[in-house]
Amino acid sequence: MRQRVGGCILADAPCLSNNDFLPGVFDRLEESGKNCFKVGMNSASANPANRKAEAAASTPLDSLSVMFEPQMRAVNARILEAMRSDVPLIPRLAGYLIAAGGKRIRPLLTLACAGLYDRQGPAAQSLACAVEFIHTATLLHDDVVDGSEERRGQAPANLIFGNQASVLVGDFLFSRAFQLMVEQGSLEVLRILSQASAVIAEGEVMQLAAANDLETTMDRYLQVISAKTAALFSAACEIGPVLGNAGAQAQEALRDYGHHLGIAFQIADDVLDYGMGFESFGKAPGNDFQEGKLTAPLLIALQDASSEEAAFWKRTIQDRETEPSDLAQARKIIADHDGFSKALALARAHADRAASTLTIAPEGCVREALTELAVFAAERQF
Repeated sequence: MRQRVGGCILADAPCLSNNDFLPGVFDRLEESGKNCFKVGMNSASANPANRKAEAAASTPLDSLSVMFEPQMRAVNARILEAMRSDVPLIPRLAGYLIAAGGKRIRPLLTLACAGLYDRQGPAAQSLACAVEFIHTATLLHDDVVDGSEERRGQAPANLIFGNQASVLVGDFLFSRAFQLMVEQGSLEVLRILSQASAVIAEGEVMQLAAANDLETTMDRYLQVISAKTAALFSAACEIGPVLGNAGAQAQEALRDYGHHLGIAFQIADDVLDYGMGFESFGKAPGNDFQEGKLTAPLLIALQDASSEEAAFWKRTIQDRETEPSDLAQARKIIADHDGFSKALALARAHADRAASTLTIAPEGCVREALTELAVFAAERQF
């Protein structure tokens, strides 16, 4: 029986046993959901009406995860299936990062945006898996490029398995993602996700080129995060109306929704990186500062920096000469220039633009949750 998702009449999707693929990893995937969502994928309710009631009392991210709990469980199972390889290191390394958790917001967006147009089946689940693989591959590559020391509360995969293995397994996940796309037989889906993958890579190069450059402008920063973060958010949302044959107007609206949601999400991330909400943020505070990345809060503080402050930024960001007390000093300077509050105001502006694009989407609790998610992206503490 086909379920109606836009109106939140959901039917359970198949859930594969943790004995089917990579024993033990499925359990860690399920456990990671508990860290990402208060109710989330591990909700005990099998009744969709009960899941809807539970969602009403939680964050918009929780709400969507409850609405699409069975589908996300199927996506997790599909992830494990697609990670299989005769080369043991591949599932071990990929499973290490995937089972570490994360918000799973990108595959959830694919399910939700397909759900707006009553499309919830193997195609949506496989494409949600492809989206998560693209994201995971970029994380593996990012950690090698950035020299990160922590990812999702644990050592990054490259510190455990080595840089070469991390890069190559990232390539494997990209390849698997494209296999999943091709299986759906949609050239439009293939175009959207392949273009997003290329744009993400461009964004990584742009960020590398802008690192430690105090001449970086806010426009340049927004260009970088549009490519690095918003491109995949946008693609994850756009393929929903493609699956639902909803037409060009719906496709453009969901593409724009994902774009502005991704920008709001990343700006909030860059504020959180300075230590706010660290306990639930999933990585050590100050990574961007230590790596010399110029993000929105710092760029705002730079605009009217005093000579003393300019010298501080030159030493710490451009010359990469830092002391243990510098992060606290950076926070103080940024706060003195209202850098955090102004950055969050910019995030809220993009969140408002994201929400406004949904007016043409079918009404129902999925649209309502997506609208609230836009606001939450700019206000979150994790």
